[in-house]
Amino acid sequence: MNFRYKDLTEVERAFRTSKTGHLEVRPVYVRKEENTRGHVLVVMLAYMVVRMLARAWAELDVTVEEGLEQLKTLCSIEIRIQDGGACLRIPKPCATSRALLQALNLDLPDALPHADVPVVTRKKLPTQRKKQ
Repeated sequence: MNFRYKDLTEVERAFRTSKTGHLEVRPVYVRKEENTRGHVLVVMLAYMVVRMLARAWAELDVTVEEGLEQLKTLCSIEIRIQDGGACLRIPKPCATSRALLQALNLDLPDALPHADVPVVTRKKLPTQRKKQ
């Protein structure tokens, strides 16, 4: 038999990452199989994003957690015009954030359109969840 231990190590690392840190795949409190599958799919997609970030930031000697913490400093400033229009202005990021974004080949726009749109869910969530 030809075992690929290196691949097995990567799989184990993926499961360990998905259960801790930012992803936290457990505990899954869903009742239907398709909901469980959907939850795990989203976590696996998030893991792929984490791997991509780790590769992109490896040369910067920054962990994914450190990079995400640094990118939390990104913000926007709401600018309102007298006729009722508005936009969100994005200030120039600091050097560290710029380096993280450049490693990902991302360019931030100068501004984003902004509209006061109410968000409504189809189903009201209970104020307290039932214990199983």
